[in-house]
Amino acid sequence: MKSNLRYVLVIAMTVAMSTALVRGTQEQGESFGEKLKNFFVRPKPTPKHRKRKKASPTPTISPSPAMTSTPVKTPVSRPTPSRPPMIKPPPSPVGKKGAIPNATISTVEISGSESYSPEVQKVIDLGLNLTTQNLGYKINSADPAGRGMDSSGFVYHVLSRCGIKDVPRDAREQYVWVRKAGTFEAVLAQRDDSFELDALKPGDLLFWATPYSVSREPDVIQTMIYIGRDKATNQRLMVGASEGRTYKGQMRKGVGAFDFKIGRTASKASKEPAAVFVGYGHIPGLDRK
Repeated sequence: MKSNLRYVLVIAMTVAMSTALVRGTQEQGESFGEKLKNFFVRPKPTPKHRKRKKASPTPTISPSPAMTSTPVKTPVSRPTPSRPPMIKPPPSPVGKKGAIPNATISTVEISGSESYSPEVQKVIDLGLNLTTQNLGYKINSADPAGRGMDSSGFVYHVLSRCGIKDVPRDAREQYVWVRKAGTFEAVLAQRDDSFELDALKPGDLLFWATPYSVSREPDVIQTMIYIGRDKATNQRLMVGASEGRTYKGQMRKGVGAFDFKIGRTASKASKEPAAVFVGYGHIPGLDRK
């Protein structure tokens, strides 16, 4: 009995061991096959997402007259009316930057001008008319057409136009002309309130000399015409051409009206000493009555 039982156990163990051996062999075969498969067959890469290009619009083809049954009408071009040519206004005169216009005044603004004689009125009117033409100071010029005059040229032009004969051209000669006529009044005081100005009348010539040679025969370098007093300020006024004098306290140049002051006050812009006022005289041949 015991021998049969042992025999059965031996058979059972043998079967169990055979089964286990077969399974292990199958697992080893499968793992080796998997390895061969993975070696020869590589996994495919994961596809990347690509941006889609926008489709270009399909060009629209307009139908030709042959493709359409309705005839196409050609637009009729109408003539465009031509515009009149543009007329540009003339450019306005532009002065220098910071330039001050020449000073001028009318005779109605001068105190007592209504009682001036016709001859004196004519001289002053002609002189003041030149102040409205924006003339500069121009040496050796007595003609307003040259856009400027010097002081003696201004006096020569005005008196000659008024019919005064034998008017000298040079400032010193004009001084001698008045001296010879016996109408000159010397002024020694350099003060605006000097009694030496009591005989001064509108239409008289005013004379300045260089400060370097003031003597019995002064070297006269500038002349002006006295025109009277300003109604508003009572300031004595003169008319003529100057390189730099004041009008109502403001520096002016060229042909214009100026304050008549005999004090020796030089211009700040000028490095030369101011000219010295030496006197005045009545214009020979001019009726002042």
